[in-house]
Amino acid sequence: MSFNQSVIEEFRARGGKVGGPFEGGALLLLTTTGARSGKEHTTPLGYVRHDGRLLVVGSAGGADRHPAWFHNLLAHPMVRVEVGTDEYHAIAVPAEGERRDRLFAEVVRVAPGYADYQERTSRTIPVVVLERSGPDAADLPEAIADFGAKLLGIHAWLRAQLRAVRAEAAAYFAEREDRVDRADRSVPGLGLRIRQHCLAFCESLEFHHTSEDAGMFPMLEQHHPGLRAAIDRMREEHVTVNRIKGELLGLLGGVRDADPDRFLAELDRMTDELTAHLDHEETVLLPVLARMPFPPLAR
Repeated sequence: MSFNQSVIEEFRARGGKVGGPFEGGALLLLTTTGARSGKEHTTPLGYVRHDGRLLVVGSAGGADRHPAWFHNLLAHPMVRVEVGTDEYHAIAVPAEGERRDRLFAEVVRVAPGYADYQERTSRTIPVVVLERSGPDAADLPEAIADFGAKLLGIHAWLRAQLRAVRAEAAAYFAEREDRVDRADRSVPGLGLRIRQHCLAFCESLEFHHTSEDAGMFPMLEQHHPGLRAAIDRMREEHVTVNRIKGELLGLLGGVRDADPDRFLAELDRMTDELTAHLDHEETVLLPVLARMPFPPLAR
């Protein structure tokens, strides 16, 4: 058994407490999805709590390469966090620029050893903010009693991500305009925050639709034959939504040279199409799903 695996097993067996070199320290388990393999990987990491959020640092002991878990979360921003006995989903957002420097200084204030790691390498050690957020029951304010409420919770989270992408895009153009006014020729990058939120939305929507196509829709067709025509339409819409997701990622990729008004108008059009799909799905499915208890009753 590897050292990491032994720490993971002890962490889970003792409600987040471990001995040895980590005894008494702030430790969490971060589960990422492999950038190449697509498989889940769990890594024990120290953390610092700041402004209600958890920060993890890609120090890799001062090595000259970022750790594998950092590359994973860049490809797949949705991660799972275990702290003590608490477990939840989060969007992993690496801090950039001045914010990264400010957060790193806070990390060093709490755990001075990270300054030593930075001195060992020429790379800028990343600081990652774990933003608690996920389309699951654990993040909803009320208990989930039926499949209708669960669907509404997932859709509410998806809509929130679209709003976050819109807000970040508007902020980007405002910063770009401010730099023009100051005769600053540098062009801000799109920013990892909007990138991570966009990827989180796209991956979560794809998972949601895959689950519907493989599980929910066949079950509903079997027990509610009258819904077959509506479900066929939703399957067709899934193809359209998949196309829009690709267009959304392409649109964001071209933001650097985009006209703000045209860009935001196109983003609003895509958002309206995606939201209309969610609205239609709720109209058709909620009357049936609201009568189905969640979790399913044992038979």
